[in-house]
Amino acid sequence: MKVGIDLGSRTIKVVALKQGAITFHSVVESSFEPHQQALRYLAEHSPTRAVATGYGRHLVQQHAEVDVITEIKAHAMGARYFFPACRTILDVGGQDSKVIALNEAGKVQNFQMNDKCAAGTGRFLEMMAVSLGYSMAEFSAAAAAVEQATPINSMCAVFAESEVVSLKNSGMPPAEIARSVHLAVANRLSTMVRKVGFGDHLVFSGGVANNKVMVALLEQELGVPVLVPDHPSIVGALGAALQAELLHHSHVITIQE
Repeated sequence: MKVGIDLGSRTIKVVALKQGAITFHSVVESSFEPHQQALRYLAEHSPTRAVATGYGRHLVQQHAEVDVITEIKAHAMGARYFFPACRTILDVGGQDSKVIALNEAGKVQNFQMNDKCAAGTGRFLEMMAVSLGYSMAEFSAAAAAVEQATPINSMCAVFAESEVVSLKNSGMPPAEIARSVHLAVANRLSTMVRKVGFGDHLVFSGGVANNKVMVALLEQELGVPVLVPDHPSIVGALGAALQAELLHHSHVITIQE
């Protein structure tokens, strides 16, 4: 069995593969010591090979015999597993967003990453939802229930939150504000995609890809179908597991206490 672990900023994703088939996958919130969670997964599955990716990949490597892979390569491999014709990947997680362009063979040609600002990330959407008194599920449902939207001028998380509060205090319905925030994020993500380039095989991964309103708005902005895997959060971990399968020699993982 081969295992891939993606240690993101907000969650840890784990995928186990056996002969190319997914036998286990999990997404859990990161704890104060995310590498300890990763070690528990390794101990539980006893993989013959494991590969880590994400923000915490090197920390795990300090405590267990694992290989590492960049997030860019991991997402490229994971997206092609679900959609073999994939040429562009938009990955939006808790703290960053990235766009990856692939050639016909699936090799990374270009990418752009936004990891310095909360705008266009899951964290930004969470902040806006809280400012309106919504849960994330309620926030998405409210945005889907209306068509009216008002431009959100600032995509800085701090200033955008102030702008949302001002709109709320002006009497604008919360659902319309929710729609406006979703549209602002979709516009920002679409701009990133256009800079890298895209075709008809655009895959949307990461936790934000579970937001159906965001998917619909991106399709509207870009004019192409947006392909979403059944479990968009695990794409990076899947890519890491696929890399583990590619490594030609095997050995038992040893866990250091």
